Amino acid sequence: MPGALCIVFDKDSANNPAPMRHTLPLTPQFYVTAPQPCPYLEGRMERKLFTSLTGEGATQLNDTLSKQGFRRSQNVLYRPSCADCAACLSARIDVEAFAPTKSQRRAINRNKRLVRQATSPWATEEQYDLFRTYLDERHADGGMADMDVFEFAAMIEETPIRSRVIEYNDPEKDADRRLTAVALTDVLDDGLSMVYSFYDPDRTADSLGTYMILDHIEIAREAGLPYVYLGYWVPGSPKMGYKAKFKGVELYVGGQWVPMRDPADYDTERHPLKTDPIAEQVANISLPDLRSPRR
Repeated sequence: MPGALCIVFDKDSANNPAPMRHTLPLTPQFYVTAPQPCPYLEGRMERKLFTSLTGEGATQLNDTLSKQGFRRSQNVLYRPSCADCAACLSARIDVEAFAPTKSQRRAINRNKRLVRQATSPWATEEQYDLFRTYLDERHADGGMADMDVFEFAAMIEETPIRSRVIEYNDPEKDADRRLTAVALTDVLDDGLSMVYSFYDPDRTADSLGTYMILDHIEIAREAGLPYVYLGYWVPGSPKMGYKAKFKGVELYVGGQWVPMRDPADYDTERHPLKTDPIAEQVANISLPDLRSPRR
């Protein structure tokens, strides 16, 4: 991950500090990024705790850490770990507790003609064209604005776990304009994780972003998976406000998943004791036994 500091934390050293290591670690090593401007709250700096997602235990590690607020980006798992801010909260939808609102039912009706197709994680020129159009219209000043076709292909294809590209096509459009929306989705042992999604910005009135989440809830329900992971919700960030509009949202707070209260109850106040020291955070992470691969 760009901007990473050369600091290594692992479960062994966090719990039992040792002056020297003579063998390879049995547990994942964790790193922390250098501070950089926060993309969600103006005037703040963000920092991430992350680890590599490789090897035979990648699926187990991804499943386990996703339940503890981590997100995947290619072959990296990360979680916010800012020095004096804990505004970013991992969010997921409890499928059983979800019920659509009137506006969400309208979004379903507006997009009922779309045809869903799930494919292997392979990037196409058509996807990239839609991705570039989406970025240029909606996120021209964002961190992904300069992503070229090769970086896009890496985002889609560099996954060591079970991932799917879910495309939504409009059969009423011309053949070269049918791709309307795309979601890169990971399949976890307890749900679906929406890694990244984008759509035709000319169809803002159709609420395509909301529709894709609603459709993922339906996919999870059909597959018997209890959750849909949405990434991070940030109170006070207009970019993230839509996530609070889904009934059944849970937030990862204090080491456990709890139902979201009234969004207005959450604040983004800074405090020097807002987050635990990095070594303590790592020591409190639960890990799978990677010496016993899943059968």
